[in-house]
Amino acid sequence: MTELLKQAIAQLKALSTDKQDAMATLILEELEDDQRWDESFACSPDLLAKLSAEAMAEYRAGKTQELDPETL
Repeated sequence: MTELLKQAIAQLKALSTDKQDAMATLILEELEDDQRWDESFACSPDLLAKLSAEAMAEYRAGKTQELDPETL
């Protein structure tokens, strides 16, 4: 276990039971979400490579435009 994780757990222990459960729910949901993304990407590497190649071809052909960070 990393030192940062140990610090986080120490702070979580000081919270009320309700807040501990809320934080645990958030952490578990995040871990599940990461797992779903990993599984999705693992199942579709060919599709991702194809989409990436298409995007690069559009960029090289001048069919893309820069996004304005102010409008994001």
